[in-house]
Amino acid sequence: MLKAGVLGAGHLGKIHLRLLQQSENYDLIGFYDASETQAKSIVEEFGYQLFNSIEELIDAVDVVDIVTPTFAHFDVAKQAIKAGKHVFIEKPITNTVAEAQQLIDLANAHHVKGQVGHVERFNPAYTAVASKIDNPMFIESHRLAEFNPRGTDVPVVLDLMIHDIDAILSVVHSEVKHISASGVSVISETPDIANARIEFENGCVANLTASRISLKNMRKSRFFQRDAYISVDFFEKKCEVVKMKDAPETPDDFAMILQNAEGVKKQIYFDNPNVPSNNAILDELDTFAEAIKNDTTPVVSLEQGKKALEVALKIIDCFAH
Repeated sequence: MLKAGVLGAGHLGKIHLRLLQQSENYDLIGFYDASETQAKSIVEEFGYQLFNSIEELIDAVDVVDIVTPTFAHFDVAKQAIKAGKHVFIEKPITNTVAEAQQLIDLANAHHVKGQVGHVERFNPAYTAVASKIDNPMFIESHRLAEFNPRGTDVPVVLDLMIHDIDAILSVVHSEVKHISASGVSVISETPDIANARIEFENGCVANLTASRISLKNMRKSRFFQRDAYISVDFFEKKCEVVKMKDAPETPDDFAMILQNAEGVKKQIYFDNPNVPSNNAILDELDTFAEAIKNDTTPVVSLEQGKKALEVALKIIDCFAH
C-alpha cells in the first residue's frame, strides 16, 4: 500500500481523507491544514493524524494529495516532487501555464508521477461512452450551477468550465486553432457566466457554456460525429448513444428510417450502454495508485492538466478584449 497524506482539509479535502482511508491502495498517514481551528476540529471528529508542517507530512508519505486553494498548488507540489514524492493535484493544476510546465519538468527529473483531479473523466456516464466518441466534429456543453459563495474567488471558467475543456481535449485529437469567448460578472468580481467557442485544426468546433448563478444544476455534453450522436449527463449520470446505419432492404415495422433528398435511407438505432454506479473521486485516486505501481501514465497526466489550464486561460483572456 502507498502511504498517502492530504494537504488542505477543506470541503473537498475532507472527502479525499475519507476516501483514501477507504481505499485498498492507500494507507492514509495523516493531513496538514494551514487553519489550526479547522485542523483541530477534523482531528476531534475523525481522529486523523495531524502534521505540524507541510515538510513533516511530505517526509512521512509516498503520495501527496494536494487539495489546497489553487494559488498554493505550485509551491507545495514543487516541494513534494523535489522530495521524490508522487503528487495528486486538484484542478486546476496551477495558477499559470509556466508553473504547470515547471512541475512537469520537475516530475520528469525526479521520476515521480503526477495526476490532476479532473474528476469528470471518471464520471460513470462519461466512462460508459468515452470509447464510442470517435472524431467528433461538433460538441456542445452546458455546465450550470446554483450559486455557492465557495468557488467565487476564481473565474467560472477555472471553477466549472475547465471540467468540460479537459473532457473535450481528451477526445478531440487535434490542436486548438482559435478561441473566442465572452463572460459576464453578475455577482462576483470575475465572470459568473461564460460562453466559449473552441475551433480545432481538424475542423471540430466546441461550444461551451458555464454559469454559477443558475436556478438549477445542469451538466450536459453532446458529441456529434459521423453517423452518431452521443449525449452525456454528468449530473444525472446518464448517457445516450444514437447511431445511424444504412437501412436494410426490408426494415421491420418498428425500424426508424430517415431518407435524405438524394434518396439515401438510414436506420436510427439506440446503443445505450449500461452505466455502473461508482465513486468518481475514489476511482481517480485508485487509478493514480495503479499508475504508480505499474509505472504507467496516469489517466489525467500533469501534461493534460496543463493543456486544460492553457485553454481556460486563453478563454479568460478573451474577456479582457
